[in-house]
Amino acid sequence: MGDKKKKTFMFIRLVSAAGTGFFYVKRKSAKKVAEKLEFRKYDPRIWEI
Repeated sequence: MGDKKKKTFMFIRLVSAAGTGFFYVKRKSAKKVAEKLEFRKYDPRIWEI
C-alpha cells in the first residue's frame, strides 16, 4: 500500500466576539498557520431587531 498523505489544509472555526454564537468556517493552509488568527467578519445576529 502507498503512504498516506498529510493533510495540507485545516478548517478553522471563526467564532463571533459579540457572544451571539454565530460562526464562520474557514479553510486555511496548515503550513502557514502558526500563531493565533484574528479576522473581522460580519455578524448578522448583532443587527437583528
